[in-house]
Amino acid sequence: MAFKKKKEKKEKKKKDPNALKTRRVISNNLFVLKLIHSVAPSYLPTYFLWSVGNAILNFLTNIWLLREIVNRYEAGRGAAEIGGLLIGLIAAKTVWYCLIMTLPDIVYPRYQQRIVERVERGLFEKAADVELACYENPEFYDKYVKAMDNAYGRCMDVVYTIDGCIWAAVSMLSTGAMLFFIDPVLLAFSLLPLLIGLVRNLRNKVSKKRHDERQKLDRREGYVQRTFYLNEYAKEMRLTGFPGLMLRIYDKAQTDYIALWRKYGLRMTVLRLFSNLSSELTSAAAMLYAAFRTLVSRSMRIGDCLVVFNSVDAVASELTRMAEVLTEFRDHAMYIEDYRFFLEYEPKISKKPGGRDAGAGTLKAEHLTFTYTGAEKPALKDVNLTINPGEKIALVGHNGSGKTTLVKLLLHLYEPDSGAVTLDGVPAGEYDASSWRDAFTTVFQDFKMFSLSAAENVLLRPLKEGDDDLVTEALKRSGAWERVEKMKNGIHTTLTREFDDEGEVLSVGEAQKVSLARAFTNDSPFVILDEPSSALDPIAEYKMFQNMLDACRERTLIFISHRLSSAVLADRVFYMEDGAITEEGSHSELMAKNGHYAELFRMQAENYRETEDEIVARETGKGGSL
Repeated sequence: MAFKKKKEKKEKKKKDPNALKTRRVISNNLFVLKLIHSVAPSYLPTYFLWSVGNAILNFLTNIWLLREIVNRYEAGRGAAEIGGLLIGLIAAKTVWYCLIMTLPDIVYPRYQQRIVERVERGLFEKAADVELACYENPEFYDKYVKAMDNAYGRCMDVVYTIDGCIWAAVSMLSTGAMLFFIDPVLLAFSLLPLLIGLVRNLRNKVSKKRHDERQKLDRREGYVQRTFYLNEYAKEMRLTGFPGLMLRIYDKAQTDYIALWRKYGLRMTVLRLFSNLSSELTSAAAMLYAAFRTLVSRSMRIGDCLVVFNSVDAVASELTRMAEVLTEFRDHAMYIEDYRFFLEYEPKISKKPGGRDAGAGTLKAEHLTFTYTGAEKPALKDVNLTINPGEKIALVGHNGSGKTTLVKLLLHLYEPDSGAVTLDGVPAGEYDASSWRDAFTTVFQDFKMFSLSAAENVLLRPLKEGDDDLVTEALKRSGAWERVEKMKNGIHTTLTREFDDEGEVLSVGEAQKVSLARAFTNDSPFVILDEPSSALDPIAEYKMFQNMLDACRERTLIFISHRLSSAVLADRVFYMEDGAITEEGSHSELMAKNGHYAELFRMQAENYRETEDEIVARETGKGGSL
């Protein structure tokens, strides 16, 4: 049993995420310095020069000047000599500050904003490259969130640590040289803090663990906060017991916060107390020694004694600071590791620059099997289908049958466990990823409206000259033009009021029509619609499909729909169950087979008997009402 516990402890130590080798610690910190230098080459030299100058002036003003004034006065020097010394140093300090103090308020903010942009933009661009599976991997996603939360702050912390190190080194060398000149024994009182570096290292490790655990609680608390102020949760928060549920989660987070402080509080207090007391005791011993030499043995001048009182604690502090540097660098490196892990992650679905250009052709899924991360069973199992150029394909089936997952693999958003997606016989991975995705115009059921203009929400790119007509025509074909035309600024009206008081808030059905307009803005060879009419009424649905079929005469159209009335319009229908295609054929062929598709179609027909002809008839005034 003892052997087993020892082994488990050893394994736990091996897996400690805080354990970084010294080489990696150095590498991570150098990585940050190189990044900052590449963005703002003059930032680091001026910042560190400022620190050197300030440290020297601090020594001259607070230590050297005090010693000189007291000792010269004790030696009977004249007031003019002492006054001239004081005025000269004040003048030099004033000139220095006039020259250097423009940096923090004028120069540095510009540099720091560039650094923020580089760090955050790098994370954003990487986030856009990684495959969707990464977002479903809790460990990976946790690293991404920590990188987003800490990357810039930790990059600047590296600079601040070096800055503090430079200040400490200059102050320690100048003040230490003076103490040595006064009495070499005084330096011995300043060496003890160096022995406490291990304690500070342990304290920082404990602090990192506490911080990581707190971040998880912060995210949970942040989620609760979003449910109370975001518009998308507003109705449920007022009409259901949702607030009570969220408050229960919030209360649990607060309880966990308290448990976290209890878990680490005593350890942090003991370690901090031990570190601080050592410095205080060292300073007190040095002061007693100086006082004895000045008052009892009369072997130290008053000015020198005041220097000891005023500076031995400073030297001890600077030595302590120097001892903490390695610990701080290691602490920074642990956070930067998350940042570098994310930046250096090689997506399984790479961009493959120089790959083939995708275009129209025969799209195939060959023996596709795919399992989501953490899932117990595959979402797709040995799926095979062939889609010929220009075909209109319907994917139908109950929720969870694998329809959307299949579409995501066709888009090459995931890498399959086995099998392949091919275009004209060439695997998707051989094509340039950007070219592949440009070949598809896709509108998902869980579409998003961005806080941008209606036109930008349709195009999903910056506007160019001549785009107004393109957007207007797309909105007309999707059925959204009537609503957008009434907006104050037309297609240039901001959707949502999050950043624009004059913005427009669309209903779910209106927003879906706007999202559908995206499919009419280009001539990509493939169009994929995932539940394109879920929020539309039957008339709007019929019009949309007619317009879509007209727009896709020469294009391949793949659509997912729970309303099987729309499947009637498809050339072929694929019926999916439990991650597999179980039936395939035209609507009439599948009805003749009298399988699950036919059963589901008849079940829907019992509740919704209005046919396309009846909708047309009613629109022209010849039919009944719904």
